[in-house]
Amino acid sequence: MTASVLIVDDERGIRESLTGLLEDEGFCVESASTGEDCLLCLEQRPFDCVLLDVCLGDGINGLETLARVKVTWPHTPVLMISGHGTIETAVKATKLGALDFIEKPLGADRTLIAIRNAIRHGELERANERMREELAAGDEMVGVSAPVRALRQQIAFAAPTTGRVLVYGESGTGKELVARLIHRSSRRAAGPFVEVNCAAIPEELIESELFGHVRGAFTGASLPKEGKFGLADGGTLFLDEIGDMSPRMQSKVLRALEEQRFEPVGGRQSLSVDVRVVAATNKRLVDEIEAGRFREDLFYRLNVIPFELPPLRERVEDIPLLVAHFNERFSSEYARPPKRFAEDVIGRFVEYRWPGNIRELRNTIERVIIMHRGIDVEHHDLPPLNAEADTTGSPSLLAFSNLRDGKDAFEREYILRKLDELDNNVTRTAREMGIDRSHLYRRMKALGIPGR
Repeated sequence: MTASVLIVDDERGIRESLTGLLEDEGFCVESASTGEDCLLCLEQRPFDCVLLDVCLGDGINGLETLARVKVTWPHTPVLMISGHGTIETAVKATKLGALDFIEKPLGADRTLIAIRNAIRHGELERANERMREELAAGDEMVGVSAPVRALRQQIAFAAPTTGRVLVYGESGTGKELVARLIHRSSRRAAGPFVEVNCAAIPEELIESELFGHVRGAFTGASLPKEGKFGLADGGTLFLDEIGDMSPRMQSKVLRALEEQRFEPVGGRQSLSVDVRVVAATNKRLVDEIEAGRFREDLFYRLNVIPFELPPLRERVEDIPLLVAHFNERFSSEYARPPKRFAEDVIGRFVEYRWPGNIRELRNTIERVIIMHRGIDVEHHDLPPLNAEADTTGSPSLLAFSNLRDGKDAFEREYILRKLDELDNNVTRTAREMGIDRSHLYRRMKALGIPGR
């Protein structure tokens, strides 16, 4: 969608020159000559950015117009422009909510950079507002089990602090939700929440994604870009799947965390930020460190407050509550009447091991809401589950979606059977398996096997 810009200036020549410049760059442009006209334009349609002159002619001046805009349209980015700017005026405009202050005569490059940054900032603010509304509307942590109660308490203790958080958990256990809840309960809740999936971004792009780049930094960098660290200034940066980040990028992230400063790709000037980092991983970083794939110093920087999320199979008493939650949520979202799940269906859900955890359960309920036409849901109405239990009660290894989950399931079952054979003697079990006792304890903890 084409971004829209409203130009507010009492000088016709400036309005026309800015309109020509921005239309050549592909923006949709409207203009107004007074503060009152500016407010009328905003009442008629939303704009992605407003360029507002400080000194307008008749009627309300630019600063008063800015104050009114921020009251009624708080997420509309406003850039102030002036030919007689003073530090005092710039400070006052910033306090009223202006994103930037540009002095006349307006340079084309400076103006375009400021507008594009303002539009990105506005998009981020609106996304965060939607996120806050979704959370307030009930996208909460559902459950009454002991692990969930403990997790809520841990969030309540950790969120108001500035300590970095490292969230451990299998895929689908809700690591992103925990990160969002930490942000929402922190003193940075009014600031941005910015997410980066470190596993989803190619190695050659991750540095630019995190730290941004200057124009001409590499082939194709025709415009400057602000990175996620900069966008998260004053808020929270969520580094998802941090265990998949390359050693080279780990070094750069470590430096940014230590100094709260970074340099955009191709840039020579360091930029300061105030960012709280919450990281998450489904890998065992201690093993990654031993294998030389993860920096130990970065681990200790991130692991100030560790969180461990239980898999769904360890909180089965929450499954009926989660089914009811997703039933209500997706019925409302798709404008369908809620389903009635038979008792044997709920029983099947409770007995199933859910290798995909809450995400797999959520997807299953969503499919039922979309595809099942009736109200009552019986056993035969369910879609096939991904890893039905075999006759021994263990999941079929061939049903796992990836090698890591299959290996973990096999290893967990192997250790449990060895412990049973050797009367739960950890020392003898470790000797029988040919590993150190301390290593076996670490594997048991990582795989959710209670200490014996």
